[in-house]
Amino acid sequence: MPKNKKLKGDLVYSTNPDLMLRLSQEKPIITPPPHQQDLKVWIDRKQRKGKVATLITGFVGSDDNLTALARLLKTKCGVGGSAKDGEILIQGDIREKVMEILTQEGYKVKKAGG
Repeated sequence: MPKNKKLKGDLVYSTNPDLMLRLSQEKPIITPPPHQQDLKVWIDRKQRKGKVATLITGFVGSDDNLTALARLLKTKCGVGGSAKDGEILIQGDIREKVMEILTQEGYKVKKAGG
């Protein structure tokens, strides 16, 4: 087993030869179409040294699709940001513009938070 291969859960080591077979047979994450996703758009000021950020939560799907959606939003808004842990963080207070872009892409979007 490669050293950099992440295992699920708290497992560190196993002598079971069938373990890697079971881990490799897990089903890939299927991303539902945009019209079946309910996204929430927040304005976030916490843990950012006073800087404002737009946070998109509620995305269900693979990390690749999350990264692609984040790239689309960052490009159309002309700002930086990141995508991790099922959330997209866009720099700045651009909630309305993000909601407009997501609606055009077919997502169900709700304004949340302050």
